[in-house]
Amino acid sequence: MGKISPVSIKYNIIADIDLTSIADKSDVIGAIFGQTEGLLGSSLELRELQKTGKIGRIQVNLKANKGKSSGTIIVPSSMGKSETAIIAASLETIDRVGPCNAKISVDRIEDVRISKRDFIMNRAKELLRNLVTTLPDSQEFTNQVTKAVRTLEITQYGKDKLPAGPLLDDEEEIYVVEGRADVLNLLRYGIRNVIGVDGTKSFDTLKKLSEEKVIVLFVDGDRGGDLMIRKLTNMIDVDFVCRAPDGKEVEELTLKEIHKALRGRLSPEEFEESNNGKSFDSGNSKSYSSLRSSGRSSGIKTSSDRGRSNYKKSLPNSRIPNIISKNSADIKKMSEELIGTRGAYMLDEAMNILGKVPVKEISETVESLSGEVFLIIADGELSSDVMNAIDKHKVKYIVSNDKSKEKERKVILADQL
Repeated sequence: MGKISPVSIKYNIIADIDLTSIADKSDVIGAIFGQTEGLLGSSLELRELQKTGKIGRIQVNLKANKGKSSGTIIVPSSMGKSETAIIAASLETIDRVGPCNAKISVDRIEDVRISKRDFIMNRAKELLRNLVTTLPDSQEFTNQVTKAVRTLEITQYGKDKLPAGPLLDDEEEIYVVEGRADVLNLLRYGIRNVIGVDGTKSFDTLKKLSEEKVIVLFVDGDRGGDLMIRKLTNMIDVDFVCRAPDGKEVEELTLKEIHKALRGRLSPEEFEESNNGKSFDSGNSKSYSSLRSSGRSSGIKTSSDRGRSNYKKSLPNSRIPNIISKNSADIKKMSEELIGTRGAYMLDEAMNILGKVPVKEISETVESLSGEVFLIIADGELSSDVMNAIDKHKVKYIVSNDKSKEKERKVILADQL
């Protein structure tokens, strides 16, 4: 007797059977072939259909209960819908199985291909979901390439060959960190005016830089960082000190954490006071703040004082408007929330938030809200289109961390608040 290939099955006829007595599976199958023989003509003879592979192996599942049997019959078919439906209907004509009466009713004709399609659909959704979660978008590709290129910009600076960024000579202010890994992390986020101490025994390069530049010392948030502050403030003229969050190193900080730490910088004297008056010096030497104060009292202007003086002169907007000053805490908080988001807040004159948009959409938004926007708080670089838009639509002020626009009349740097 031929078998139907499972691959070619199109439909399954599923029927319920109830018997008035106990019977075997073979009795049911014999009744199906015997009582349908000659009923539908030679073209739909079940035995011939099974030999040619158009009808598969008939499955019978019976259970006995209280002297009676009941169960299901499954007939696989590779024929068309009409022929399969005729075979299904013929099963209901069977009224006797062996010595007992029987009742067969077709429950349904199941399209095997639909269940396969359902499987394919569900599996495709799962595969697509995994693909979407693992495949980075174009912006992520761009960011990864940009970070990789920036880290290639690391150079060796001065006779001590210290690891440094490419803009060390071009900027008035430079960041001094502990090691090469710290330099690389700052380069990843576009901070290129940075140099690392890298465990050097000679401080000639840093001393020379401190005479010409504003030095911002950026150290790890651990005891090693505190020791570095103590050491360098005695070796070179340090203008500002900032520290990574407790327990973290500069090399592992995110962009937001870096900006937050840099905005919280203090002068060496203020940092010393914030550490309960602990001196940065060891032994019996005078504290750094006393050395600086003694230099000023004797009329000697140290290179650090000169650097800080020049730095302050270069800052625009030294007279911040009263309305900004009164709300500086809220504005600073909103500015910190935007760090790393490339977003912008729009505020009216009453300091109500009109909305939040991407920086690249500032121009369009200002145009649509013409006359309503009083203040913009933005993260990231300000394009010429943005500057033209705020002038055209009479936006009073824009708070930003874009130092390239610090000389613009309407721009207030976030770290001045």
